[in-house]
Parts: sequence; structure tokens; C-alpha cells
Amino acid sequence: MKGALTALVLTALAAAPLGAAPGDWTSPGGDAGKTHFSPLTQIDPGNAARLGLAWQADLGTDRVLEATPVVVDGTLYTSGVAGRVYAFDAATGREIWRFEPEIDMQVNRWVCCDMANRGVAVAGGLVYVGALDGWLYALDARTGKVVWKVDSIEDHTRGLSSTGAPEIAGDVVVLGNAGSDYDARGYVTAYDRRTGALRWRFHITPRDPRLGPQDSPELDAAVKTWDPASRWDMGAGGSPWDAIAYDPETGLVLVGTGNAEPYSLTLRSPKGGRNLYVSSIVALNAKTGRMAWFYQESPEDQWDYDATAPMILTHLTLDGRDRSVVLHAPKNGFLYVIDRATGEVLRANPIVRVNWARRIDLKTGLPELDPAAADISAGPKIVFPATPGARNWHPGSYNPATGLWYGAVLDMGNLIFVPPGPKPYAAKGLNTGAALIFTADLAQALPTLPAPVQTAVKALPAWQEVLANPAHAEIRAIDPLTGRTVWADPTGGWQDRGGVLTTASGLVVHGTLSGELRVLDARNGRLIKAIETGSSILAAPMTYSVRGVQYIAVMAAWGGGGYPYVPRYAAAYRRGNAGRLLVFRLDGTPVPLPPPLPPLEVAPPAPAQATGVTPATIARGQALFFTTGCALCHANQPRSITPDLRRMDAATHTAFRRIVLDGLYQSAGMPRWDDVLRPEDADAIHAWLIDQQARTRAEDLAKQARGLPLDAPSLAILSNY
Repeated sequence: MKGALTALVLTALAAAPLGAAPGDWTSPGGDAGKTHFSPLTQIDPGNAARLGLAWQADLGTDRVLEATPVVVDGTLYTSGVAGRVYAFDAATGREIWRFEPEIDMQVNRWVCCDMANRGVAVAGGLVYVGALDGWLYALDARTGKVVWKVDSIEDHTRGLSSTGAPEIAGDVVVLGNAGSDYDARGYVTAYDRRTGALRWRFHITPRDPRLGPQDSPELDAAVKTWDPASRWDMGAGGSPWDAIAYDPETGLVLVGTGNAEPYSLTLRSPKGGRNLYVSSIVALNAKTGRMAWFYQESPEDQWDYDATAPMILTHLTLDGRDRSVVLHAPKNGFLYVIDRATGEVLRANPIVRVNWARRIDLKTGLPELDPAAADISAGPKIVFPATPGARNWHPGSYNPATGLWYGAVLDMGNLIFVPPGPKPYAAKGLNTGAALIFTADLAQALPTLPAPVQTAVKALPAWQEVLANPAHAEIRAIDPLTGRTVWADPTGGWQDRGGVLTTASGLVVHGTLSGELRVLDARNGRLIKAIETGSSILAAPMTYSVRGVQYIAVMAAWGGGGYPYVPRYAAAYRRGNAGRLLVFRLDGTPVPLPPPLPPLEVAPPAPAQATGVTPATIARGQALFFTTGCALCHANQPRSITPDLRRMDAATHTAFRRIVLDGLYQSAGMPRWDDVLRPEDADAIHAWLIDQQARTRAEDLAKQARGLPLDAPSLAILSNY
């Protein structure tokens, strides 16, 4: 074990930027292997109970923070909402500079999962960040001034954005994009890291063959796995929105690709096919962009099984041989061990309930699909894992001293079905073509579904499994060769899964939505220290040392997928969502807690409905609210981090058309919709919201009269008990 640890440390140091000190954390993944493992040992199981706050920084946002900071030569760099960048003195917290890109906030129309950004890359005196609207910036590491910038979006008629960290791969910096649930055709691009000149671009999915030759020989092969009559208008998907890792041992850039679109294979590619290269790892030559190998983890992807969960590059002994491997636990429920030089699948073990496939054949690398759950085109299916994935963007860690992989694991499924009717293409709109209900909510939601759907669901083999165990989430320590869980630490709910740090001293560190930074013993999961921060934490912690002092840092704010829905157990629900960078050291001070939020107030009186509004108008407004995309951002729930439109004030009601159609608040993140909605459509949505506000106010007053908190379950629900 000691030899493996030494080899990993040497590899990390060899890949570190010039000028980096041994205690630095040189990429969001920590080292060349993205292991989220640190060789630092000053903080250990014997003294971690002494951890306290060293310093903190208010990042001026109430939206999601997902990045893991980078520390080079005593300076901490990190990214925030939409691609903001911050530089701090890593020992004192003194702010050196901050950068805010100019963002076209109309991009929020085609961003599924909040204004997230997962980190910066630092090399050669430059700091690289991808902004939400797709611009890649190179900043002077000393001053934060823009050295160069380039627009990475090749087709602005499509719903493309950027949320992942750039990756340094030799002389190039590589950036992916998001948008597979909209109408994107995914690709990854490499730019000269000194000048920003385009070096190469690799498209993940083919284009319509009627438009002429494909972009590369690799796509000539891929197009044969698609029906020529596929829904090319919807983009096909495959966007590599995270999980890009450069392997200095092979000179390859490993790229995890996104889901296919629309979800249903029958809709997307009527004659079937594997649909390369969605839900895959593709290995590209860093100098040329040509593909060396690929491995498709979820052929025919109908389940939103992105292969974009972070990858870990390391060495394992398999069958008596030292192998250079990539460890990958994507959405689809398997933990893979893959040879990173050849793409050969060496191990593939399920780590949660999986029913879309029975097993992975190691001879072929192909899954054995289970028709009872896999084909969503044939009727409603309960599929395990759910679309949020057994794993997602939250980084895991590999500790070579224990030989274990550590990370957040979600064991949950979902009901998924294709609603009846045509599926017209919606430009820059959601084009998934499917409806989803997570098993955590399915028993409660089932009575609201059409009777035929209810009957079909109760007849599914997985229904009893849903009733027995709807969902659970844990931080786990897993043997990557067998998939066996060595220990598990349950989290507060299925949404509560964050990134993980491990250290050579034997620590596992992760945050929780309830606001704790938890320090566990890597050997057995024993809780050593729980620090109350008062802020919800999703991002992965990291650690570094400056002048002989070891620090642990983590970004804190709720958001991401499902961001308007703040769980009741989250610190963000109790204390708000002010984004912070928190840095700890031995013998630090208690963390100042944000003040509790005040009690909810009764909804303001709703204005009178306009002349001519009928029940049919209100019903049409409700349908538009849920089909055009309004509901994706506005949960209309207490403590949502976006406005609860059931509680609008008089001024907002007066300006409603200007907000929705004219973009009155576009600079604040609320895009305009005049290209989709007519004035009468906006008025219908407004009429429904006025009706909802009147109902909410009446309910609030009734709860108040009964002495109930205003965020208690509705009286209609309470009356059933």
C-alpha cells in the first residue's frame, strides 16, 4: 500500500503547475488523477475534533455553489455562480481579486439545473473558467484581468450552455457543454491555452446524414448506430457537461458524455441502435482530438444516464497485474474499472438497485438489458436507478492507502413514461419527450395520475419494491473491484449527497444539506467531528497547506438539479442560502451561523381577475405554466430560492407582462419569453397565478386561525389524518 501511495503522490507532483508547492491542490480534483485524495497528514483522526473556522468569505449570491477550489503557491482560486471567479490569500482569506463575466442571462431559458459552475483550471500564470453562456475566459492569475476569451458555442440557435470546469491537457485547455435535455448536439473543444486559438473540436453525436459528410471518421462509424430517420431536429444529445480528465500517462483526454435525446429510443431512433457516442467515455488524443477508444456505458440510453460523473485515474492490481485504470460510477448504477489505455472493461459491479440491465458482460462490455424495465416506449416503467442517478456530478474519492472508493450514492428509481400525442421540436426547449416521478414521491403522486397509468404502474414488478424502499442516500466506502460496501453513513434525505475528500491520515470529509461538515474515519465510517455551519453544502471539500498549516475548504450553498425545491431539512430552508466559502484549521473558531429566517407571512391579497377570465382561461394558464418551462424555475413553495409566484406583491402583478414578455428582470436572471408566449398566453398564466394566490391566502389565513405554521401541509392533506 505504501508503494502505491508514493507512486500516486509522485504522479500528482509531476503534473503540478510550475511553482506549485507540495501542499497545493492543483485542480478541482486535487491531482492529475482527480482522486480528491490528499497526502497531507497534519489533520488526522486523533486531532480532527479540534477543527474550527480559520476564515470565511461571503460570495454575494444565494444560488448554487458546486466548485472545489484550487490552491497554487499560496493563492486560493475558485468559481461561483455562472462563472464568477475569486482569488484569496489561502492563509488569511484576504481577497486579492474577483471577476464577474458579462453573461447573457437569456441563457437561463435553456439551463436545466441552476447557474452552476464546477471550478477553474490554473496553469502557466492563467486561470481558466467557462461562463454559463459558453464563453471561455483566461484570466491573469495575479490580477484577474482578461488575457483572452473565446465563444465556445458553435450554434447559437441551440440550447447550449457551460457548467463544467475546464481541463488542462498539455498545451490545450478543453471545455465541454451542457444542453442534452434541450436541443443540443454535444461536443468538446480544445483551445491553445496561451492564445485561445481553436485546436480541435470533437462532436459526440452525428448530424443528420442528409446534410452531408460527418465531421470525423469516428462519426462515420457512429451514424451507422442511428436510424437515418432519427429525430436529428432535437439535437441527439450527448453533451459532455462535466467529467473531462487528462491522462498524462497516455496523453489522452477522457470525456464523459451526456444522455440521448429524446429519451425514448422509439421516438429518437425508430429502428433502434446503440446511438453512439451518448452515455459513453470517449478517449481523445490531446494533440489532435482523434478518438483512441470509446466505451458506451448505457447503450440505447432511454433513462437519462449521463456518463458525466467525475472520473478517477489511478493504478490497481488486478489478477496479479498493475493496471492503469479509470474508476467510474455514473448515473446507471454500476461502478466500472476500465483500462485507460485501451478502454477494456475490467470490472463492472452494481452499487444500487439496477433493473434496466441484468449485468455487464465483461467479455463484450455490453449490458444485458432487461425488457421488463428498459424499454420506456412500450408503456410506463419503474426504472432503477432514477434519472438523478446512482451517482451524479458530486465528486467521489479514491484512497490508495485503504484501496477504497468513497462517495455519495443514491438508491432511488423513477416512474418514466411517454405521454400520448405528437412530440414537436421545441427550439431551445425541453425535448426529452417523457414524464418522470421519483419513487421517493410515487406512492403519494400515483392517485393524481390517469386511471390507466395507475393500473399499469401497480402491475409492474418493481411496484412492490417501491413500496418497500422508495429511496435512500448514503456516503459509502466501496471496494472498487467487487462493488462491496465496506461501510455506509446515511444522509438526511435523497437530495442530500455532496462531494467527498479523503486524506492519507485516514479521514473522509463531506458536507450535508442540513449544514454540517462531517469528518469520518476512513476505515469504518465512525463520526469524528460534525461542525455546524448553518449553510447547505453540496460541493466537495478540499485541503491544502500554507507555511506548515493544513486547511480544509468547502463552498456552501444549495442548488443544482431541482434547485427551486429547498428540502425542509436543509440549512437553506431554515437560514437562507447566502453563498459562502468556509475554510477550517485546527484550533479554529466556531462558525458564525446565518440568522434564522423569519416566519412566513400570509400571502398578499390577490388582485381581481381581469374582465373575461373564465375557468377555461385559468386552466390554459396552468397548462402553459407547466409546459413552457415556468415550473422548472418556479416551484411556488415556501423558502424556494426563486420567487414564489403565489405571493406576488401589487407592483409585480402590475409589471407581469413586462417581466415575462419584455425581460424587465433579465439582467437579474429572469429571461424574456416573447418568442414563445403571446400576450394572451402571458395573461392566461397570470390569471392562473392570481387564482393560486387567492387560494394560498385563504389557506394561510385558515392555518393562522388554527395556530399552524404557514409551511405546514395543506389543510386538505391534514384533514385525511
